[in-house]
Amino acid sequence: MNARELDAAGITDPGLRSAYTRCRELNARHGKTYFLATRLLPAHRRPAVHALYGFARWADDIVDCHGGDTTVLERTAALEKLSAELRHGLATGDSAEPVVRALADTAHRYAIDPAHFQDFMTAMRDDLTVTDYPGYADLRRYMHGSAAVIGLQMLPVLGTTVPRAEAEPHAAALGVAFQLTNFLRDVGEDLDRGRVYLPADLLAAHGVDRELLRWSRDTGRQDARITEALKAFEALTRDVYREAVPGVALLDPVSRPCIRSAFVLYAGILDAVADDRYGVLHRRAVVPRRRRAVVALDGLVRIAHARIRHRSTPPAALPHRPGPHHVPVRAGRAPLVDKEAAA
Repeated sequence: MNARELDAAGITDPGLRSAYTRCRELNARHGKTYFLATRLLPAHRRPAVHALYGFARWADDIVDCHGGDTTVLERTAALEKLSAELRHGLATGDSAEPVVRALADTAHRYAIDPAHFQDFMTAMRDDLTVTDYPGYADLRRYMHGSAAVIGLQMLPVLGTTVPRAEAEPHAAALGVAFQLTNFLRDVGEDLDRGRVYLPADLLAAHGVDRELLRWSRDTGRQDARITEALKAFEALTRDVYREAVPGVALLDPVSRPCIRSAFVLYAGILDAVADDRYGVLHRRAVVPRRRRAVVALDGLVRIAHARIRHRSTPPAALPHRPGPHHVPVRAGRAPLVDKEAAA
């Protein structure tokens, strides 16, 4: 963890600083797109974001056994141990597990609803046994815990210019949009883990089933029916991004560049999938490095403007900011945001 960030956040305890550093490492290793966007936040807010995302990455590692081959029973036991440690950490504000300790500290500092973390853990348990979803409604129920609550957790950290409840639906939508993007990008990798996140009814509408996906993955050959199904899932995902768009303008102005950049980068993954002719069963679509650099530079410019405006705003006119997070802009190749959201 950058010492300047920890100092800015008022985190002085050596053990707690080490815990936050561990979370930052997890976020940097597993979440390159969002990690880049997080660097556009004011320094004092970054440790909290790393704690939230670091914990999510750690739980996801347990479910997907990134550390090696483990049985479902072993992963279940590890997840239950983490759940117990989480409950203890949220109740006491402390934990022997560094990642949980940082998370508990963040939850306390920003008064984040503990129910969001429990809903997340419920979704992680589902991932141990649920391998497909009959319809989109079933997938959305799962994503409440796996994605929407991440946006809700983030709102108090990002800050809003309106009562938090007004921004929450858009924050939840952005979390879902990000995860849908990951599902599309990672179809092949998820299939290797025995999971298909694309709804079965959407696939069936285009003549696709798990067996056809497996055939394509194994042979390296594409099928027009699969391509059409992936296009339909992309369109569905872009619709969710549109649900999230109005929320960007509701965020604290100094947080908007971060979320806007994350939004643009994730939307860029959809563009990369399309540019690669929907070959996600065979390779991962990647946003070009040059594009990432352009987005980062744009974010820095917006930060500078936001800070100048913030300093020039009389104290009495400063916006109400009860809390914040995951709210953003529009995906796809259409114009990204309206003028207010882009500010």
